[in-house]
Amino acid sequence: MPEFTLRTLADQLINGLVIGNIYALIAIGLALIFGVANLINFAHGSVYMIGAYVGWVCVTWLGWPLGPTLVVVAVVCAALGVLIERFGLRRLQSEARIAPLLATIGISFALDQLVQIVFSPNPQSFPSPLPAMRIALGGVSIGALDLLIAAITIAIAATLYIFLRFTRLGWALRATAQDRDAAQQMGVDVNAINALTFAVAAVLGGIGGVMIGMYFTSVYPTMSYGAMLKGFAANLLGGLGSVPGAVVGGLLLGLIETFGVALLGSTYRNLFTFVILIGVLVLRPTGLFGARRAMPPEPLTGTFVANSRPVRIPWFVVVAALIAAVFLPFITTDPYLLQILTNAWLFSMLALSITLVTGAAGQMSLGQAGFLAIGGYASALLTMRLGWPVELSLLSGAVISSALGTLLTWPVFRLRSQYVALATLGIGEVINQIILNWEGLTRGVLGLSNIPPLSLFGLPIIETVPIYWFALGVLVVAALFQWRLMQSHLGRTWRAIREDDVAARAFGVSLNRYKALAFIASGLVAGLSGAFTAHMYSYINNETFVATTSILGLTMVILGGMGNMAGAVVGAVALTALPELFRPLSDARYLIYGIVLLLLVRFRPQGMLGTV
Repeated sequence: MPEFTLRTLADQLINGLVIGNIYALIAIGLALIFGVANLINFAHGSVYMIGAYVGWVCVTWLGWPLGPTLVVVAVVCAALGVLIERFGLRRLQSEARIAPLLATIGISFALDQLVQIVFSPNPQSFPSPLPAMRIALGGVSIGALDLLIAAITIAIAATLYIFLRFTRLGWALRATAQDRDAAQQMGVDVNAINALTFAVAAVLGGIGGVMIGMYFTSVYPTMSYGAMLKGFAANLLGGLGSVPGAVVGGLLLGLIETFGVALLGSTYRNLFTFVILIGVLVLRPTGLFGARRAMPPEPLTGTFVANSRPVRIPWFVVVAALIAAVFLPFITTDPYLLQILTNAWLFSMLALSITLVTGAAGQMSLGQAGFLAIGGYASALLTMRLGWPVELSLLSGAVISSALGTLLTWPVFRLRSQYVALATLGIGEVINQIILNWEGLTRGVLGLSNIPPLSLFGLPIIETVPIYWFALGVLVVAALFQWRLMQSHLGRTWRAIREDDVAARAFGVSLNRYKALAFIASGLVAGLSGAFTAHMYSYINNETFVATTSILGLTMVILGGMGNMAGAVVGAVALTALPELFRPLSDARYLIYGIVLLLLVRFRPQGMLGTV
């Protein structure tokens, strides 16, 4: 552990405040949108990233000074914020909260991938156009960029305070935030206020992106995700919807992160964010400055799942499809096709696990990749360190994933509405960070290699066709297990909780117990898929199962039909196989996923086969 001197403490304090100022800019934007639109905007990180890239283009390509660059960034980001509100979210205002939240996830996917296609996924150097001078002050030095970041944050906070406090437009914005319907009756154009809010928030995010790009001297497409989570954490710490809370939360997060990195190392940087995010959600969901009030009574997905008559697939069609899948290798031995379908079977298990916990029980899980990771690492370590047979380690990995995953998500059971999605997202990332930093067990970023291949009854399974059959068999067993659960009283109880948890509780249903059972079953299926994947590829690391995997699984479920098991398999096969048919578009795969998710939420939330 490094020795801290007074000078070191002062240096870290300044670094923490500088980073905290940038987090505050992002958090203020999120707070404004949440206050006015009651929405957790997952696309805010993408706007921040696009602002950084616009600034980088102006400075490095065009050679502009910083002043005009910030003006262009503000204009571009404001226009982008208005477009997102007008064309992506406005028509979803009357839907349940989860609908626009999912739409922002789709928008975020599409924007991130678009920037990656245009500028490549590689980081770009972003030199600061400011002079490199530093001012000595009491034994420490402060750079021009540090002073600029602090000045911009203070100026924006003061301007925002004056705008909200003393202008008619600011009063209209505050009135809309307090009571949208009452504001509309008083003549406030709430749609215009919404657009204005998104524009202001986007400007703050874009400027924050430029500042962080200059501070770390680089920009890259994936910077949006981390910034979004840090903005959420800062916002939650201060209180969702509270602008002063966002400022304080951002500064606190910057200080905690900076001192934590100084103590433990840079690989722990993101872990502090996720721990704060989950800790605040569990211990004080209203944050430091938020008003104490009850959680929204609305179930997370119940009102989003549109009433529809599900497509009933006759049993003989299911059997015929299964027979066709079994005999496919006798028709074609194309290893590429069989490998794609093997991946589709494994993704189908992920989609089944999500449709159980999200579609049936109504608990929006955005951290399902964490279950995959636990199952994969547990099975690999049991075979590599303890010499267990692969067959036994597969089952053990699934059980460990189920038990450990449910234990980690247990504090989430008391949360409701959008908070569940945020908490599960944070838990998935905490699992990822633990894998990254527990080098003695997981080998950190190097990952586990030479994992024993799949085997059955002692016979190694290394050829494409046997692996295809093995994956299909595991999927069939998992589907039968889940189908039996859904036909039992458990399935009916989960659906009752999804539709109205207050009514379910009034009838004596123990919500926590049944939510736990849903996560246990879901973790079992997902963990089995993760364990199978680890042995199939003989290698995994902390980037094998990431948050985009969770979002992809959710898209598959929505495409097939929330709560519909056949729909989950159809959605998984469609989103796994179809992009392979358009190989020239493979680089745009996540752009397609984002657009598909956005269109589904907007035009057919019940999916292809309907909801159950």
